[in-house]
Amino acid sequence: MSKPPDDEEEPQPPRYDGDLPRHILPTSATMVGVCTTLVGLVKLGEIQHGKSAVDEYASCTAVLFLISASLSYLSIRSPHSSARSRKLEMAADLIFMIGLAAISLLSLLFAYELI
Repeated sequence: MSKPPDDEEEPQPPRYDGDLPRHILPTSATMVGVCTTLVGLVKLGEIQHGKSAVDEYASCTAVLFLISASLSYLSIRSPHSSARSRKLEMAADLIFMIGLAAISLLSLLFAYELI
């Protein structure tokens, strides 16, 4: 077989650099704060507009972000190239994405006054 020309090199698989947990951790912590603020604002709104379940769902979403932040922290603290670190990172990423989807859905339902 002939070697491909230099300008047509085969794509290389992405190199694991372990930076993702360093992005997930502060963002998840911020999202816990956003969810906590939402709970407080809904509680204030309940005084004038009546009971709503948004605060309960927002607090559940905050727990998802807390778990994501904890897993990313543990991933950072694990040996950098270990399989455990990668598993923790993937779990943190997955839970973070579930949390984002949940808070987005919650916002949509709240905006249309379905919850």
